[in-house]
Amino acid sequence: MKRFHKLIALLAVLMMVFSLAACGNNSKSTVGTDTGESTDNTQSSGDAEATTDEASAPSDDLIVVGFSQVGAESDWRTANTESMKSTFSEANGYQLIFDDAQQKQENQIKAVRNFIQQDVDYIVIAPVTETGWDTVLQEAKEAGIPVIIVDRMIDVSDDSLFTAWVGSNFLQEGYNAVEWLAGYLDSKGRAEEPINIVTLQGTIGSSAQIGRTDGFAEKMAAYSNWTMLEKQTGEFTQSKGQEVMESFLKSYDDIDVVIAENDNMAFGAIDAIQAAGKTCGPDGDITIVSFDAVAAAFDAMIAGTMNVSIECNPLHGPRVAEIIQKLDAGETVDKLQYVEEGVFPAETAAEIKPTRAY
Repeated sequence: MKRFHKLIALLAVLMMVFSLAACGNNSKSTVGTDTGESTDNTQSSGDAEATTDEASAPSDDLIVVGFSQVGAESDWRTANTESMKSTFSEANGYQLIFDDAQQKQENQIKAVRNFIQQDVDYIVIAPVTETGWDTVLQEAKEAGIPVIIVDRMIDVSDDSLFTAWVGSNFLQEGYNAVEWLAGYLDSKGRAEEPINIVTLQGTIGSSAQIGRTDGFAEKMAAYSNWTMLEKQTGEFTQSKGQEVMESFLKSYDDIDVVIAENDNMAFGAIDAIQAAGKTCGPDGDITIVSFDAVAAAFDAMIAGTMNVSIECNPLHGPRVAEIIQKLDAGETVDKLQYVEEGVFPAETAAEIKPTRAY
């Protein structure tokens, strides 16, 4: 609807241009008749045509999308950004205004307000955290700009403040991790043994952290022999994941399983485990369960240092574009749209990796 109004405004401008051009031509035609300077009349018509061409340049037909990304904290995030950039290209009929929030919500709120000032057609946000969005999204709503949320969910008082959400079922990912771990321990003859677990959590308050933590805890309750020794945030980064894992290893000498809520933290955990003289992976001392399933995770599984990665599909661009095209056509869209995801254990990594897009 907003683009329709912009089109009407553009047509009004064009009509004014043609009207002014016509007036100018009539005036110069009279003067030209009096003075014999018909050349000026021809030049005036040419100027009017140049103005018209400029007003209807291809860029005016592009759908303008403002995208505020969390940052570049992980391989997953990089893949997510690339998916959006490759999808919302001029070749595909879009102009993308991209903003990297550097993992600060205040930067995202500022970016959204800038998008509103620039009168973009759509705003897409991959939020740092779930809360704190009501005010700025109300501003977007009043400006008539649809907002699409990707990856992490938001918690707002009024669901009409955003049009749709695209992302992963993080709670289900937590369930998937427990299901895989239970089956794996059973296959190793350890189903009844005491199992000590530590968790490297993602950014506290993010949807991925909440869903994966809660999903794992909910299903873990069915296994009375599993003990969660400690949970601590590694902020979704490799360096922080390594730092937290080092502290876990100093505190506990009997860790059986590490749950890393993204692959990059898992890589940091692996570095810390190896530096401590321990081993991990299918033939190691410690089982590594991770999330995201980026290419480097498959490399780690092939190398024998990671046991499994629960997929979190970052390729949101095409699904968001599909939503935008439907909205542009005046169609309704589903509020929540999940992407398809799988579970990839180490024994399948070498076979599966060549088929992966990220």
